[in-house]
Amino acid sequence: MDRGRKTIKQASATAKGTVKTASKSIKTAEKTAKASIKTTQQAAKAAQRTAQATARAARAAAHAARAAARAAVAAAKVAAKATIAAVKAIIAATKALIAAIAAGGWIAVLVIVIICLIGLLIGSCFGIFFSGEDSGSGYTMQNVVQEINDDYQQQIDTTKANLSHDVLEMSGSRAVWPEVLAVYAVKTTTDPDNPQEVATIDDSKKAILTDIFWEMNQISSRTETRTETVITETDDGNGNIVETETTVTQTYLYITVSHKTAEEMAEQYGFDEEQKEQLAELLAEENRSLWSAVLYGIYTEDGAIVSVALSQVGNVGGEPYWSWYGFSSRVEWCACFVSWCANECGYIDTGVIPKYAGCVNGVQWFKDRGQWMDGSAEPAPGMIIFFDWDDENGQDGLSDHTGIVEKVENGRVYTIEGNSGDSVRQNSYPVGYYEVLGYGCPDF
Repeated sequence: MDRGRKTIKQASATAKGTVKTASKSIKTAEKTAKASIKTTQQAAKAAQRTAQATARAARAAAHAARAAARAAVAAAKVAAKATIAAVKAIIAATKALIAAIAAGGWIAVLVIVIICLIGLLIGSCFGIFFSGEDSGSGYTMQNVVQEINDDYQQQIDTTKANLSHDVLEMSGSRAVWPEVLAVYAVKTTTDPDNPQEVATIDDSKKAILTDIFWEMNQISSRTETRTETVITETDDGNGNIVETETTVTQTYLYITVSHKTAEEMAEQYGFDEEQKEQLAELLAEENRSLWSAVLYGIYTEDGAIVSVALSQVGNVGGEPYWSWYGFSSRVEWCACFVSWCANECGYIDTGVIPKYAGCVNGVQWFKDRGQWMDGSAEPAPGMIIFFDWDDENGQDGLSDHTGIVEKVENGRVYTIEGNSGDSVRQNSYPVGYYEVLGYGCPDF
């Protein structure tokens, strides 16, 4: 019985201890739960405060970036002094800024920074590459350049018409348009008195460009009278050739076109090292396609020969084309011009276009390769056009003249031809024009 009572007491004590332990566990659990609730509430409040702070930071960052964008655009319009080094520095700073932004709002900042960069680019001399579109002024760079080209050609034609002559000799070439526009872009955007962007063009900027063109190009002329002995050959009616010497007095008209290079204009305008660096960057070889797009609306590699040919419009006398070909003096140089343009594009070395000085040879080269198209067909830009003139000897089925197809619009074929009036000129003909013998079709 004593042992039983002891067992009961021990069990009772154990039970009491268990109850106490359970009670303590419950109290501990309650405390832990309360602490967890407090921690969760604190974490929620902290998260809410962080979210609010992030939102405020994002709004502040976006506001600051928008202000920076407005300031950048204003600065671009007023100062327009963005340089290559500055653009590179901005790009580097942008990367650092993106890396530093850990909170929200960085996407908005990035977008606005990119807008700032574009604003700086357009406000700099490199904005010239954006000038191919009409900004609302009614002008594009392409049609302004065409107007100046037409004025240039008109001055040459007027000189020929106003000065009586028996023999015309023309020589020289005008400055190429990328150099003219590069000088214009640098000079206009960095003018200390009135800096202007060059991404758009209006009447005032057209006047600036025209002035620079004529500062870079000069047309001079002179006449010279010579008394010469001329030998003429006639048939005496019996199959014998009779030579007759005649003394004649002839008036020679010499028209010379001379031009200044971009480097010479930089010296004339007193460009500093930064301006010269901008000029060199604009004229870098890798920008050739950009110039083609701005000047001629050509965006494809197949248009390379058209771009090169258009850059030569205004050359008179055929130098350097016939001398490049290997002739020591002037020859009829239309085919030399086409060959020279093809060589500039690397097409002769790759066998895309032949090197030919005689139009008949050029026709045969394309026919031999099955790359010939009849003159009644509609050509594509970059094709080589061949003519059979209906002159005093009539048409004989052989080519008398050659050029490069620039484009086809509204039923007309537009061409660039060397030795057209002893100069490189743009002409046009109806599709299927009877004097067009046919087209060589290069395999670009």
